[in-house]
Amino acid sequence: MLFKSKSNPNIDEEQIKLVEDAQKRVKQRKRLFYHFSVMLFGIATLLIINILFKIKGDIKPYDIPWSYWVSIFWILILLAHAYNVYITNRFMGKDWEKEQIKKLVLKQELKISKIKNELEKEARIKAESELFKQNNYKNLITLIAAVSENNVIGKDNKLIWYLSDDLKHFKELTKGHAVIMGRKTFESMPKALPNRTNIVITRKTDYVANDAIVVNSLNQALEKAVDDKQPFIIGGGEIYSLAIKIADRIELTRVHTDLEGDAYFPEIDHSIWEEVSREKRLKDEKHDYHFTFVRYNKK
Repeated sequence: MLFKSKSNPNIDEEQIKLVEDAQKRVKQRKRLFYHFSVMLFGIATLLIINILFKIKGDIKPYDIPWSYWVSIFWILILLAHAYNVYITNRFMGKDWEKEQIKKLVLKQELKISKIKNELEKEARIKAESELFKQNNYKNLITLIAAVSENNVIGKDNKLIWYLSDDLKHFKELTKGHAVIMGRKTFESMPKALPNRTNIVITRKTDYVANDAIVVNSLNQALEKAVDDKQPFIIGGGEIYSLAIKIADRIELTRVHTDLEGDAYFPEIDHSIWEEVSREKRLKDEKHDYHFTFVRYNKK
């Protein structure tokens, strides 16, 4: 039996009802088939009994053998059963089909609308970024992240590894620069990163962040970092997905393991991004995993 749960978030009550109706329909047809099979066997048995005991005799209009009456009655019961299955209790008739078509059309319209909104959003972000770059061509927008082999970057708004050299690498690259992040990423830190301009993106218009600049969009964040030659995007997953479309460089620490998480780095399209440097580090007492510093530049 299907049911809606955390493991099946896409199964709703309507889908459950549809499956239950289909299961009932299958049971109905099975029972009708069994009825038909038993009837054939029963009628054949009755006729054989008539022959064996020589009850048949000369058939007259008013003297039909009892087995014939039973057979006719049984056939009528089967016809009533079939009528009940295919007519009276038909789950998926024409009205049902029309209703399902309406629902499917509505779902497709909603999907098309969602895709259209996403495309418009991407086009707007691209247009804003191109305008920004025209006015600030010297800026090297850089994404910096530590990412597992399966693109996980965190779980429950926390890092899922501690790599001493990666933290040093992050500090050396971002020191003196603007670091742009989402609200959840900022709140996951004990305080604003020192010696850097912290810029926090949030939809909350009344949000206040200590020692940080609060903005409401990626474009506003980049405008705040206009005087920085290399502003860094430091997370989380949603901000990375937006920023990768307009970034010029990716400073990626690839952690060589697969881990479970709820925040992900977007896939790197190698037709757009070119690897320009790579430096591998082995695990030791300060590092639980092998990892590699990889730099990508946009082609």
